[in-house]
Amino acid sequence: MEKVIDENKQGTSLQLEKKENNGKKLFIESYGCQMNFSDSEIVASILSEEGYNTTDNLEEADLVLVNTCSIRDKAEQTVRKRLDQYNRIKKKNPGMKVGVLGCMAERLKSKFLEEEKIVDMVVGPDAYKDIPNLLKDVEEGRDAINVILSKEETYGDISPVRLQSNGVTAFVSITRGCDNMCTFCVVPFTRGRERSRDPQSILTEIKDLQERGFKEITLLGQNVDSYLWYGGGLKKDFDKATEMQKATAMDFAQLLEQCAISFPKMRFRFSTSNPQDMHEEVLHVIAKYHNVCKYIHLPVQSGSTRILKEMNRQHTREEYIALVDKIYEIIPGISLSQDMITGFPTETEEDHKDTLSLMEHVRYDFGFMFAYSERPGTLAARKLEDDVPEEIKKRRLSEIIAVQNKISLERTQRFVGQTVEVLIEKTSKRSEQEWSGRNSQNTTTVFPKENYKVGDFVMVEITDCTSATLIGKAVGYSPMQE
Repeated sequence: MEKVIDENKQGTSLQLEKKENNGKKLFIESYGCQMNFSDSEIVASILSEEGYNTTDNLEEADLVLVNTCSIRDKAEQTVRKRLDQYNRIKKKNPGMKVGVLGCMAERLKSKFLEEEKIVDMVVGPDAYKDIPNLLKDVEEGRDAINVILSKEETYGDISPVRLQSNGVTAFVSITRGCDNMCTFCVVPFTRGRERSRDPQSILTEIKDLQERGFKEITLLGQNVDSYLWYGGGLKKDFDKATEMQKATAMDFAQLLEQCAISFPKMRFRFSTSNPQDMHEEVLHVIAKYHNVCKYIHLPVQSGSTRILKEMNRQHTREEYIALVDKIYEIIPGISLSQDMITGFPTETEEDHKDTLSLMEHVRYDFGFMFAYSERPGTLAARKLEDDVPEEIKKRRLSEIIAVQNKISLERTQRFVGQTVEVLIEKTSKRSEQEWSGRNSQNTTTVFPKENYKVGDFVMVEITDCTSATLIGKAVGYSPMQE
């Protein structure tokens, strides 16, 4: 099953319930990771209090914001093309304001305003609360830019709106930033140091979602496994915390268990994990609680220990395989997915073969696979020559995708003949007469609608499959159904 992200695809424009007295219109579009989409919900909530209702009609917007991704060059080029489109419309509507949010804003900073003059406002990931003040700067003719990174901001005091939600699944951020200085990655420079959110604010947000009918939560962070709350501060400062703070500290395994116990009729997922930070306690929580989904996204990036060292990944091939073996031992029915980069500087055919053999050993259910693209500002860009030719990158990527497609089909076939629990999320893309949802292992499942509805937990007998989808027939409600 190919899960390569299409970076040419238009980002998702987001719309929320309108407030009656709001007279201004906001068009906000998101690209990139789940964290960006979650951040857009925070921005929309802030601007809702400033008189803005969202719209999906770009031409009628008073304010246009694009939440950007800097993880690959192709993603940035897509956003630049979109900004050109915004500005063509802006010429017909001079009152329209255009702003760039997120990682690309943080990386390029004043270049957008001063050199290219293609936006009115530049806002980094930690400065969204300052948007009302920046809008005043725009109105008064001043440069409107705030890309200051914060050591404390988690937006835990803002209740995000749910933009174009299906009313069933939602993201809840538990950490921000990243301390893992992978040489290929811009996230530590665009999102700052890692900090964890107060667990009480997390549980309060989940309770609110439950009362509004949501059934599944994804706990979100650049590195959820390093979640650590001890009353405030950065994870690196934990050694300086008082004994009382340490005694009452909560790590990710404890947070996940608290969620499972507190909300037994809701399902929980999490993303993303870093192999070096995943502890066995988390695995036992997943195994213990039915409502914690049996699925882990476990990025590896390469199957070669030598390349992993060049990437400054804090694990070897052998350590990663040992972790995977432990995961399968504790949770036999689990599904795993990967992030993989091919063509990293100095990668040889032997390194590439190590990646293919690791994939065969791990048996990922699906993956997100990319050819390496150099990101300005990263250690790899400063220290390593991008020396793998494009044609070799493309060939290796094709081989990785082919192996993953083969394994994905084999992994999906294991469900044929089984009955699985599915949370109905929407109408199937292939037929108006079928529902679509996911099982605990994160595999899309379709089946005839009958008398079920969105938000129902149902048991589905699987009769057929493709490499990406399970096909079956509902045989009754799940015990999770209230």
